[in-house]
Amino acid sequence: EVQLVESGGGLVQPGGSLRLSCAASGFTISSYIMKWVRQAPGKGLEWVSFINTSGGGTSYADSVKGRFTISRDNAKNTLYLEMNSLKPEDTAVYYCATVGRSEIKGQGTQVTVSS
Repeated sequence: EVQLVESGGGLVQPGGSLRLSCAASGFTISSYIMKWVRQAPGKGLEWVSFINTSGGGTSYADSVKGRFTISRDNAKNTLYLEMNSLKPEDTAVYYCATVGRSEIKGQGTQVTVSS
């Protein structure tokens, strides 16, 4: 079965950090540009970051630039998102997905930033 499974979400205080993981099965992520997107309560999907197939090229939304770092380990078939200096406005369900015509997307992991 082709799937992406996110993990690592949770409740964290403002200023804290979390590391999200996205494990792929049934296919190899090395052939795909990958991305993270998020959906805050009552809002639409927001693109967060993407990374090219080798990991040498990345891009970030202005809202997370300088605080979040996307990375990948193709040998482990896993995508990551390191999130630092978290803010309440980062509260959302975070999804990993492939970039392309036939998108593969995970079920999401909840990140809540609150004191």
